[in-house]
Formats: sequence, structure tokens, C-alpha cells
Amino acid sequence: MERKQLAPGVHLSYDPAEKLNRCRISIHFTFPIRRQNATAHALLPLVMERGYAGCPDMTALTKKLARLYGADLTVDGRPVGAGRNVCVSVTGIRQRFALAGEDLCAAYTELALGVAFHPCIGPDGFDPEAVAIEKQMLRQSLEDELNDKRLYTMRQTARLFFEDSPMGVRQEGYLDELDALTGAGLADAYHEMLRTASIELMVLGCTPAETERVTGAFLAELQAIRRQPVPPAPFGAMPRRTPLHRVETLDLVQAKLCMAFTLGRPMDLADMAACRLAMALYGGSTTSRLFLHVRERDHLCYYCSSSFQSFTGSMTVSSGIEPGNAARAEEAILEELAALCTGPIDPQELEDCRRGLIAGLEGIEDSLGGIESWYGMEILRGGAITTPAQARADLAAVTEQQVRAVLRRFSLSVSYLLTRKEGPHA
Repeated sequence: MERKQLAPGVHLSYDPAEKLNRCRISIHFTFPIRRQNATAHALLPLVMERGYAGCPDMTALTKKLARLYGADLTVDGRPVGAGRNVCVSVTGIRQRFALAGEDLCAAYTELALGVAFHPCIGPDGFDPEAVAIEKQMLRQSLEDELNDKRLYTMRQTARLFFEDSPMGVRQEGYLDELDALTGAGLADAYHEMLRTASIELMVLGCTPAETERVTGAFLAELQAIRRQPVPPAPFGAMPRRTPLHRVETLDLVQAKLCMAFTLGRPMDLADMAACRLAMALYGGSTTSRLFLHVRERDHLCYYCSSSFQSFTGSMTVSSGIEPGNAARAEEAILEELAALCTGPIDPQELEDCRRGLIAGLEGIEDSLGGIESWYGMEILRGGAITTPAQARADLAAVTEQQVRAVLRRFSLSVSYLLTRKEGPHA
């Protein structure tokens, strides 16, 4: 992967990925999150994906993608700590596979740039009908949150953990703000994103000449925008505190327990390899302590896993349990963490986790999605960009002492239990 700056706050990343038979053009917009625009930013990718000025009809857009040998268009939004990333991406077969010699690179470029820079915005903002349809879809998603008890518990935990921090602004938006959101307000949020975001153009699977054509068309679009890019939000972390314990009751069978831990300070990128191995050892793999001990040996939960967020310096442990096992499960989860921090670590279990991670990293460059996901995250984190090969080497060098040092920094901040109401149950 090669990367270079095109303009202030604008970069190009490109990789010919010659062994793959598809190519991808992606445009990433990354900007600090603002509470007042959270719901607009949640809705924006949904509306943008419906079409653009050159092809505003969804049926026509679907047919256009089909004519391009089943090309794929996606517009995604995701949180990045105290920031947000919106990505417009077009993926299709390489130029050399076009049966009739069509200029596929030009078609993909027109699609990606059209959606990113020429959405369907009229004098009164985004099309009211499109906005109304996607508002209803987002409303249903927000209202259905409680139906997915695991997701609901994790989001409730995050709300308590982050409180009023920018890192706690809800990526899914706020239900009580949907009615007031208009096409004009959504257009304002879009134009602000265009003006202030850091922009990463990623061109994967294209020849150098094709990449140059894509870049030229992209820069031509930027010339029409008065840009004032804002630096991406830095890594953050919640301070240490006395743990909060919350219990919520609903009519359910399987209880959910979610525990949030904080590093207490922003993540140091130099610790990334040790963090990856620590998570795999603690609860991020099928050879982890939480899986083998809490789930398999002690039968305290149906599932139990840990995950780490580098942008927020936080670790989450999520589990599904019998209501009567809640206290024992929480105690066991904490005991396993303490045991890794102070007790013996079998060299074989450490190597099993290490080999699993390295094997996963070996397949990253076998797909465009893997390449973009890896390098996109490396770019968002800032600092020197680590290749998968470098990451494998870093993992191979991580010591038991480094794993312990990482895990010792975590302290429990929030424990949230969603359990059943008292009384008879079927």
C-alpha cells in the first residue's frame, strides 16, 4: 500500500493488488463527532446510498450496477472514538474482464464521485420522500434495539461508561430527534462533512494509469469545494473510577451481563501487538480464558468474550448467562483477569493464541475488503502505518510480560446486568 498527500487533509492510498480480480474505489470522510449532528450523521449514509444527481432513481441505480457486471455500491458510517467515518465505496470486476471493452474504471469513478460529491440535494435539501423513507427505517432500527438484548445491554453499558464524553455520542442517533430532522438539516450536515472532514481516497486493484485517472477526477471535484479541514479527534480514554453496578429487569429467559473496563489513559500505539495478544488470551478467541474456563469448564454462561477499542482505551466483556449465575459469572470474569495479571500463563496457551492471530493476519491481503479494512484502520489510528507482515512480526515478538503489563492497566468501570423480573416464568 502506498500513501501520499494530495491536499491539506486529503490523501491517496493505493494498492494494485494484482493477484485479485476485482477493484475498489473508496472515499473516506473522517471528522470529529458533534452531539447536535449525531442523528443526521446516522441518517446521512442511508440517504446517500439511494442514488446521486446523475442517477437519482433507485431502480435505475440498481440496473446500472447490474450492467456493470454486478458492481456493488455501499455507503457506511461508523464511530471512530470521538470521531466518525463515512465511506462511499464502489467495487467491481477489473477492466480487463469487460466482455465488450467497456471503460469500467471510468464508470466506477463516476459512481463513487457522484455519490460522494453530488448527492440528490435540491433547493430545500435532500429529497423529502427519500428522507422520510430512511427516517422510518432508522426509527424502526432504534425502536427495535430492545429486541436484541445483547446489543441493548452493550449500548446501555456504553452510555453509562462514556456518560457525556464525545466518545459516548450515539452512532445510531437519537429516536427523539428523528421527527425534527429535515432534508435541509441533513444537507447542512452533509456540507459540513464535505468542508471539514479529513478525506482518504483509497484505490485498490487498479493499474497505475487507472489510479491516476481516478485521482485526477477526484481532485477536480475537490477544486469546487471551499475546504476547512479539521484535524481528526485524538485517542481518548475514560478516567478510572469506583465501578458502577446497574441492574435492569425485563421479561426474559437469558440474562445479559456487560462489563466495561478502562485503560485510564489514551492507548499507546506501541502496545498494539501486545493488546491484540492480550485480548486473544483473555476473551477474544476460542482458546481464551473466558471461553475455556468461564464458559466450558465452569458452565457459567452461554457465551463470554472480550473486545478492545483502541480509540477509546476501553475493553468490554459481554456474556449471556442464567439469571441465577450473574454474581458468580461476574466474579469469575474478574478472577480470570486477575489470574492473567499475576498468575502463571501456560506457554502453550500463549502460543495457541499467538498462532491464531498470526494465521488471521495472513489472509488479510487475500481480499479487497481485508486490505481496505486493515489499512483504513491503520490510517485512522494515525502514526506510522503497519503492514500485516509487520504486525505478524510484532506479534511473534510479544512477551508474556508485555501481555501482563497491558492487562494490568485495565480497571472495571461499569457492570450492567439485564436480567429477568422476579416471579414465575415459563
